[in-house]
Amino acid sequence: MTPDPPRIAGLMYHEVTDNPSDSGFQRPAAWRYAHGRGDFRAHLDAVAGGPCVPELVTDLPRGGAGSHVLLTFDDGGRSAEHVADELERRGWRGHFFIVTGLLGQPTFLRASDVRRLHERGHLIGSHSHTHPDIARDVPRAELLEEWRVSRRILEDLLGVPCLAASVPGGDISPLVLRTADETGYSYLFTSEPWLVPRTVGSCTVLGRVCVKRAMSPDTVAALVRFRGWHRVRIERVVKAIARRALAPLYRRYMRQSARLEPRLTARGA
Repeated sequence: MTPDPPRIAGLMYHEVTDNPSDSGFQRPAAWRYAHGRGDFRAHLDAVAGGPCVPELVTDLPRGGAGSHVLLTFDDGGRSAEHVADELERRGWRGHFFIVTGLLGQPTFLRASDVRRLHERGHLIGSHSHTHPDIARDVPRAELLEEWRVSRRILEDLLGVPCLAASVPGGDISPLVLRTADETGYSYLFTSEPWLVPRTVGSCTVLGRVCVKRAMSPDTVAALVRFRGWHRVRIERVVKAIARRALAPLYRRYMRQSARLEPRLTARGA
């Protein structure tokens, strides 16, 4: 008898701060992903009330069944240190995906901060080197460079293999998935709300729900009980269709959003 596939509920967060200007990308489009500290604690309470204790993807049985919850944090903004404190109070560990080209910038982690997160037992992965906002538009050679450079920087920094990555900007394509596999990542996290992981080459591709600031603890409680994923998937598909239908406008919007971000200067390592 073929075993049931695993169900993996991945939740994607970004910044956790009461002052969005002190952590992460400094553009209006990013602020809807920033959670206040009190709201984030309420979300963690909702997760704690669910049936699964959050795990690391590297601790999951390969090809095994069962239900699992993973907590992930993209970009590598300075608030990751506070996030780690909150997780550790509950005995949990998280996945922190780093834009390596932004290490040391004023609102992002320094290399030494990332090293400490690793030493505290959190999983450190790549979120690309420069964070292209529409990854599926990036040519193959540039995608490979994004994945390779970021992976090399993190491996040199931590002294261990970099096994996991998450897709910047959220827009995937077969090329995005294949290049991550070709670069040697064992796990790739997307913004697609899939409960059942997929495989591309030797890479396990996992889905996540992007948790925005407006999402309530009740919704989080449902998601970690594996409810509401079909509805979120339909919403994601509708938005993807709209983006493709309005592709020139979408690209213009993303370029404009990037221009609104002030130039950053290094904080040092």
